[in-house]
Amino acid sequence: MRSVAVIAALIVISLISGCGIFPEEKDETIGWSANKLYAEARDALNDGSYAKSIKYFEKLESRYPYGRYAQQAQIDIAYAYWKDQEPASAIAACDRFIKLHPNHPNVDYVYYLRGLINFNENLGILGAISNQDMTERDPKGARESFDAFRELITRFPDSKYTPDAILRMKYLVNALASLELHVARYYMKRGAYLAAANRAQYAVLNYPDTPATEEALFIMVKAYDALGLTDLRDDAERVMRKNFPNSEYYVRGLDRLEPWWKLW
Repeated sequence: MRSVAVIAALIVISLISGCGIFPEEKDETIGWSANKLYAEARDALNDGSYAKSIKYFEKLESRYPYGRYAQQAQIDIAYAYWKDQEPASAIAACDRFIKLHPNHPNVDYVYYLRGLINFNENLGILGAISNQDMTERDPKGARESFDAFRELITRFPDSKYTPDAILRMKYLVNALASLELHVARYYMKRGAYLAAANRAQYAVLNYPDTPATEEALFIMVKAYDALGLTDLRDDAERVMRKNFPNSEYYVRGLDRLEPWWKLW
């Protein structure tokens, strides 16, 4: 009986709504010029009212699709989505703009923004209040961010955003190398020495000249030693002692220091 009463109530509400007792919300933007719509959207964006700014940018593009404001709105809406914690929508907006306007004077910024969206600013040195090692997280975002920045510096080497993109790429390379070591340490603790050695070797080969190289070589030495592979152990140790003759790993083993992203 209770379910019947609920259904009846919903029907009544539906009928009342259809009769216009609850009128639709009036669109305050009706009659606004492209200039006013854009100005209001920018004000909302600057005030942190991201959802409101997105609504205005969408109305602007639908009503005035061929003006200069529409193109700028397509860029700004990507930024607004990013700030509103909607990275998928932000990436889609960036890709759409790049496809529609590949020769736009500000398309380099859109490539840069696409890299920023996946750049994990709330971790590591960029998030001092966080205690989680960024290398313990899913690397998908870091790799996508790296690829976006790489596309920027390849297509627009003289862009004003390229120097910062290069610095962020270096940071991401360090993070990805440290991720491999995080997995290698896990394998060492589990006694999966061959898997640990392979993961450490991957870090050395694919991310050379990073802070992770020293520990990766030491893991290879310890893993090969545990496996009884003396030739491989000696080769890894020879390389390590040549490049890191005073390494603290010889003294303290694999006990961790502060991660590189907290020291940087």
